[in-house]
Amino acid sequence: MISDSQFKNELELLIANAIREDVGPGDFSSLACIPESAVGKAKLLVKQDGIIAGVAFAKMIFHYVDTSLEVETFIEDGQRVKHGDVVFHVSGSSQSILKAERVVLNSMQRMSAIATKTNEYVQLVAGTKTKILDTRKTTPGFRAPEKWAVKIGGGENHRFALYDMIMLKDNHIDFAGGITLAIAKTKAFLKENNLDLKIIVEARDLEEIKEILQSEGVHRILIDNFNYEDTRKAVALIGNQCQTESSGNINETTIRQYAECGVNYISSGALTHSVANMDLSLKAF
Repeated sequence: MISDSQFKNELELLIANAIREDVGPGDFSSLACIPESAVGKAKLLVKQDGIIAGVAFAKMIFHYVDTSLEVETFIEDGQRVKHGDVVFHVSGSSQSILKAERVVLNSMQRMSAIATKTNEYVQLVAGTKTKILDTRKTTPGFRAPEKWAVKIGGGENHRFALYDMIMLKDNHIDFAGGITLAIAKTKAFLKENNLDLKIIVEARDLEEIKEILQSEGVHRILIDNFNYEDTRKAVALIGNQCQTESSGNINETTIRQYAECGVNYISSGALTHSVANMDLSLKAF
């Protein structure tokens, strides 16, 4: 996984680009009618039940726009909220609050939706040993906050990108000439380039799992698009040789059954690619 400093850098780059995109040469609506010296106060109002996420990120955005803005927090990231709750107050330059408003709202609405969805999945597998993982099916340019939101919701992060973990999926295996060859080439590549990366290998059936197990150095087997019965067989075959992960069209109605098959992880792209933003607003008062 990427380091904390790399993750922070991703967030800072994202904020700078988002403000560039939204403000450009200036917020002319505010500049036209609000004096530069004007100060004000606004509240982050919840209009839909769920798990709030992005409070800490909102503070980063406000402080990027104007370090003198002050945020008084009443509800922290990861807490359950209901319609009518006030998450925080922000006070200071009225122009600065308005300049940051849309980026804060867009970010928090999406992050809160992801945290809420993730928490729903986490609750559905409660009592099993299975943990919920995200994927790389994220919004281009917004991956860091989306993965942060998954953690806020109680899930765990899969690899951040293509560079922090090896994941040999069906196309890699087919292009490389088969499972055993793909693993051997990967191990040689890592050694030659002095890279210490964990290896995950996707299996499409039980025979492929048997073949994967013949190679050493595999950290996790991705049990992809298996039914319940074959998933249980796969978990039994793998035993303690490596970790197990189920994936492939797993949803609210099936996730519990897959967890009860004994897998270590269930990964779901739906956490980030199929959520509707939580309804939040920033209101002056």
